[in-house]
Amino acid sequence: MRRRSLLALAGLGALAGCARTGATVQPAAGPSGASATFPPGFGWGASTSAYQIEGAATEDGRGPSVWDVFSHEAGRTRNGDTGDVAADHYHRLTGDLDLMRDLGLRSYRFSVSWSRVLPTGRGAVNQQGLDFYRRLVDGLRERGIAPVVTLFHWDTPQALQELGGWENRDCAQWFADYAHTMYTALGDADPTWLTLNEPKTVVDVGYTAGIHAPGKRDRQLANIVGHHLLLGHGLAVQALRAAGTGGRIGAALSLSPVYPADETDAARSQATASDAEENRRWLDPVLKGSYPQDWLATQPAAVRTAMRDGDLAVIGTASDLLGVNYYGPTHITGTGSRVMKHPTSQATWQEIDPNGLYDLLTRIKRDYGDVPLTITENGMPTTNAFDDQDRVTFLREHFAAAHRAIAAGVKLESYHVWSLMDNFEWAEGYTQRWGMVHVDYTTQQRTLKASARWYKEVIARNGV
Repeated sequence: MRRRSLLALAGLGALAGCARTGATVQPAAGPSGASATFPPGFGWGASTSAYQIEGAATEDGRGPSVWDVFSHEAGRTRNGDTGDVAADHYHRLTGDLDLMRDLGLRSYRFSVSWSRVLPTGRGAVNQQGLDFYRRLVDGLRERGIAPVVTLFHWDTPQALQELGGWENRDCAQWFADYAHTMYTALGDADPTWLTLNEPKTVVDVGYTAGIHAPGKRDRQLANIVGHHLLLGHGLAVQALRAAGTGGRIGAALSLSPVYPADETDAARSQATASDAEENRRWLDPVLKGSYPQDWLATQPAAVRTAMRDGDLAVIGTASDLLGVNYYGPTHITGTGSRVMKHPTSQATWQEIDPNGLYDLLTRIKRDYGDVPLTITENGMPTTNAFDDQDRVTFLREHFAAAHRAIAAGVKLESYHVWSLMDNFEWAEGYTQRWGMVHVDYTTQQRTLKASARWYKEVIARNGV
């Protein structure tokens, strides 16, 4: 089952209007033999998330999150795996920072464990937890790496979940209060802030399919949760402006260019309808302050009632940038089902098509204007433990597609490979390895894979 989104369920997802152009840009040869040289200062980076790598789940005052509870329930994850230890990043911070420096990373996108900072999600701050993130951002700055801080990567504090979590409208304000705590604590480091990571995944996988925390299966409730998540985003953006600490802020959205599977009117119609569900219901509120009318018309009264007057103005509070998570396209038939037209990775939901990234980035520019963009996640799992040449090929082709988009006028500022290191892959446990750095989960030894060594060269020459 797909980790990022449930395109296979009920035909969810299709990005209409993304023409398959096949166009290419012929850049001048760059220095050091690079055939596609990126703009000076381009932010080559990597991504992780707190629950997937930190471990130390019960140490130094950290409270439980929904993922601590969910992963300990029988049958929820492969082999009963949990993030209790994960990659033990909490205890190996200095070494991991040195590893990033040695790779030449210019940017590092990570997430904060809300319950490590606020054990019950609100109230008294856990200073030991806050100190960990202070050490992290200071360590990045000392090594010349720009911190990109994600405030929410699916790990709602369990104490808040017991009060309804994101089903409770108040959670949006609790999130904004937590965000303000982080701005006050780390704002002087001038990080880039990301409010939410992939709210679509929380809605589709956590509340519709029930295979992610909190494990519910109620589509109406899921869409109410989706609105509250977006409200939390808007309130968090406003909280940053009110804090006066500076820094840029936006959301990280999982977006998928999904095409009609054939040239029939039925397939085109399904693609247009599904685009509203998969993409525009997230992009429009954040970037335009409105829901797409075709999507809104499909929602029951309970969902529309959750959308109060003034909410969309808050959600649409001007962001400074948009994070884009791209894992592949989807092709939709006239009956709303999905068909694969490209190879897949070990994650069988992932259809590999670098051209889809070009189409997605240029579509955002066309439909939403010159929004500064950062690719916050892109990568693939592979069973090749160390000599992961398939990942090298994957990244090379996606970097080339990103370069074409830049040449077409897209304001792409940085690119974060998912993931820096092998980690706890949610419901898949430790059965999939997405990292450029191999982690031996017994010894916690880090070993550079072929992809990491290759990426180091890409960064050094600023191109592929």
